[in-house]
Amino acid sequence: MSSTPLAHPHGAMRREEREITDPAQIDAVLQEGRVMYIALACEDMPFLLPVFYVWDGTALWFHSARSGSKIDMMKRNANICFAVSSYGGIIEDLLACNFEARHRTVIGLGKTHFVDDDSEKVTMLHRLMARFSDKTFTFPAANLTATQVIRIDITSLKGKQHGY
Repeated sequence: MSSTPLAHPHGAMRREEREITDPAQIDAVLQEGRVMYIALACEDMPFLLPVFYVWDGTALWFHSARSGSKIDMMKRNANICFAVSSYGGIIEDLLACNFEARHRTVIGLGKTHFVDDDSEKVTMLHRLMARFSDKTFTFPAANLTATQVIRIDITSLKGKQHGY
């Protein structure tokens, strides 16, 4: 992945002054966020869901049960779209149609990769848990076997902000 945003299906940003082009700011949004929305496709039907995630500076990681709708979709189609957003409140105006949200958002595209190496899975599960707790956890073999870790290899990132 290059440090500058690549071609993106959303095209050029209409409000250029809102685009986040600084890789450090995009990194900050991804580091600060806790929930990532992932969009998958099942033929012509979109499927959107929230997941907890880890950003390591080059890829995004999340976990799941080893079976289910999202796993089936990713096995058929590794393409994924994701979004992470921070909400900073409402920017009020005298006109209702001029109210806006103060936010910073990163939207990207990538390819999913199923991680099967237990040591890599444990490393990412520790990093995930560290985002929410100071406790140290163990991952019994049965739990590791039942857990799928997914890495998103990013092909495109685009950032937008307003009110910052």
